[in-house]
Amino acid sequence: MAHTTSFSTWAFALSLCFSVSECYFSIPLKIYTGKYNLSSDVDLTPLRRVALTSDANGLSLASDPTGTVSFLDMVNNLEGDSGRGYYIELSIGTPGQKLNILVDTGSSNFAVAAAPHPFITHYFNTELSSTYESVGRTVAVRYTQGNWEGELGIDRVSIPKGPNGTIITNIAAILSSDSFFLPGINWQGILGLAYPMLARPDMSVEPFFNSLVQQMGIPDIFSLQMCGAGLSASSTADPAGGSLIMGGVEPTLYRGSVWYTPIVEEWYYQVEILKLEVGDQNLELDCREEPVELRNCTSLCLPFFQYNMDKAIVDSGTTLLRLPVNVFNAVVEAIKHSSLIQDFSSGFWDGTKLACWMKGETPWKFFPKLSIYLRATNNSQSFRITILPQLYIQLIADVDGTLDCFRFGVSSSANGLVIGATVMEGFYVMFDRAQQRLGFALSSCAVSGEVALSEIAGPFSAADVASNCSGGTVKEPFMWVIAYSLMAVCALVLIILFLLLVLPCRSRDSSGEITDESSLVRHRIK
Repeated sequence: MAHTTSFSTWAFALSLCFSVSECYFSIPLKIYTGKYNLSSDVDLTPLRRVALTSDANGLSLASDPTGTVSFLDMVNNLEGDSGRGYYIELSIGTPGQKLNILVDTGSSNFAVAAAPHPFITHYFNTELSSTYESVGRTVAVRYTQGNWEGELGIDRVSIPKGPNGTIITNIAAILSSDSFFLPGINWQGILGLAYPMLARPDMSVEPFFNSLVQQMGIPDIFSLQMCGAGLSASSTADPAGGSLIMGGVEPTLYRGSVWYTPIVEEWYYQVEILKLEVGDQNLELDCREEPVELRNCTSLCLPFFQYNMDKAIVDSGTTLLRLPVNVFNAVVEAIKHSSLIQDFSSGFWDGTKLACWMKGETPWKFFPKLSIYLRATNNSQSFRITILPQLYIQLIADVDGTLDCFRFGVSSSANGLVIGATVMEGFYVMFDRAQQRLGFALSSCAVSGEVALSEIAGPFSAADVASNCSGGTVKEPFMWVIAYSLMAVCALVLIILFLLLVLPCRSRDSSGEITDESSLVRHRIK
């Protein structure tokens, strides 16, 4: 579900310029908030075949004389950009019907349009596939933005620019939807690449990538390069937008070393964030802050990680970097403090307005870098991923050939921190499910001219980075921990009642008769 931009007025409101030589304009922006509110320069010759074996890191590039798999054949198999979503072509059914499918690491259902819709050009016609089988179950999925309903089925799927072969997999045939397909998109379905726990209607619906691993015998790892940084989401062209490498990692897609962070919980790709910085400013947020509803609770309360409230995930289907409200407000204030342009309209920060500069006068030099510290697989260490302003002050539109308009690529979130395309476009991200970790390396396409748009550094001491945090890694969602604690209390109460009611102490009353003390207790309670 791409983020769609339209202008509600062509009357430009001229804003005063503060401490800069270039004036800027602000333009109201109609915005779809939420999950999908939304040119690689790799030399492809000669093609190099690789085997799907593992080295010490689970990532081997040994020669494959059979030529059954080529990671380089998968390079540039994605189209689109962060504004409209990144999508891959799949062939579905018999004979194959080719559709563009959105790549989403924040959900687990593989679903395709199976009925006409005004915003899509074609759909999967189940009646034309001789191998499609309905399983007689309905399914509905709701995202942060939009939802759909349909029926579950099974059919054959192949990936023209992916592993050779065909698999039989679960497919949700979308029959109706609301705010899921939007104007300007060029995809007709969604490929959920997360874990079975998120699958709907329940985790018995095996996700697409799980089926791919099981049936083709490829390693349980995929990697993702998203190359839309700096592209206008209003462009009518759909350039090669990146690469989805299924079964391993392609070294030509990144530069330098790979840094790994643990997958904290296997539902979303949940990670642990230790600190955020704006330029050289540490936000100094207490990552043990508790939700308002728990601040007066008893000793059952556990330290709560504010940066990870209520989870921190890596999600290719979300356009922006989404931050919990307190963190978002702190980031905006820090940027205002660092920026030479401190008096932007509030609409720029909340995503309702674009800021426009005269053609050629880009604003990036006026803004600081943003850094995120992630816990390393060695729990005592951390590493830092950094994006330059070119990634979060995003070029959206060209107006009459005279103005370049930009949006703020960060938003507030009520349901967790989301590392979306705003950040992911700077890195080659490796989803190493086999070893329960995510890898980050500098993307070979995150470059503008001679300027690298991202940085990565480490190791740092995790204790120094997160000096206000408790030391352990959060292994489960917070509410689960609370639930387990309450269960323990209930178990203790039941044991006490068992001792009082089933194994009572026995004593004699004043008449010499034996009296059950638990009966006396019950009498007093009445």
